[in-house]
Amino acid sequence: MAVPCPDDPSLERHFKGHRDAVTCVDFSLNSKQLASGSTDSCLMVWNMKPQSRAYRFSGHKDAVTCVHFSPSGHLLASGSRDKTVRIWVPNVKGESTVFRAHTATVRSVHFCSDGQSLVTASDDKTIKVWSAHRQKFLFSLSQHINWVRCARFSPDGRLIVSASDDKTVKLWDKTSRECVHSYCEHGGFVTCVDFHPSGTCIAAGGMDNTVKVWDVRTHRLLQHYQLHSAAVNALSFHPAGNFLITASSDSTLKVLDLMEGRLLYTLHGHQPEGDVPAPAGRGRSPERVPSRLQEPPSMPQTLTSTLEHIVGQLDVLTQTVSILEQRLTLTEDQLKQCLENQQLIMQRKTS
Repeated sequence: MAVPCPDDPSLERHFKGHRDAVTCVDFSLNSKQLASGSTDSCLMVWNMKPQSRAYRFSGHKDAVTCVHFSPSGHLLASGSRDKTVRIWVPNVKGESTVFRAHTATVRSVHFCSDGQSLVTASDDKTIKVWSAHRQKFLFSLSQHINWVRCARFSPDGRLIVSASDDKTVKLWDKTSRECVHSYCEHGGFVTCVDFHPSGTCIAAGGMDNTVKVWDVRTHRLLQHYQLHSAAVNALSFHPAGNFLITASSDSTLKVLDLMEGRLLYTLHGHQPEGDVPAPAGRGRSPERVPSRLQEPPSMPQTLTSTLEHIVGQLDVLTQTVSILEQRLTLTEDQLKQCLENQQLIMQRKTS
């Protein structure tokens, strides 16, 4: 039996307070606070100091899907199924500002490293960039042809990476607003993506149960992992860049050693109280990465056809909303021009 090493991960704390499923979590940069979102439409901010009170923030009208602290920790962004983004001040008052521009569920929010900009991703197939401090919408990136699940800034803020249900990961230049490259190696919806702390590579996970790592300079696939038995829903690099942690619908977290290309630990945190998570690394033989990918289990043909039909109908609805928005904008411009013309006529009459 393996004896746990002092460095082995262990369950440190657990929090209870949400009234429904927890959908997202994020630590503040100093690790003193943890934010969580839930299908109960609320955010919770937990203080890591024992016996400290937690804050509950209400404001969203539907499930909270994503949360992210600003680098300073003075702001907290959230996205929701109610199609809005909110910026909160994580204190007792819990004041927030609402950002509206998306036309469908917001799946992802992420602050730039300087805290000045915010990038969001949505089921309306767009990525949007906002000024956090001026509280202003700046621009959209819209080459994905299906829902966008995740978007992240690079550490230097020059690039944006996005993951989509169109099975691609796209790399964008923030300044030119152009798509630099599309990574198409995933065999299913891509659910999550993140930049390595060095900014030189990205990792993405998806519904095909795999995790892939690419070099953003050469666009070469560096590593792929087939370790989970269900969809990969989230991933994050260790600040040192040597490790990657992944979360899956198979109810496990896995810690990957990127330098050696192997599984280091499997963590089982979400289980009945009293059970101790068992690390799967120290004292065991290394679990090597499979040399090839396995085919994901196929769905029944009728279910596949139904899902494709629903996606097709959603595409039509999204296009219709987009056309309506364009027509409303055109109407507003025409009304503005008419008012200006009337003012000129009145001025001429009075003079």
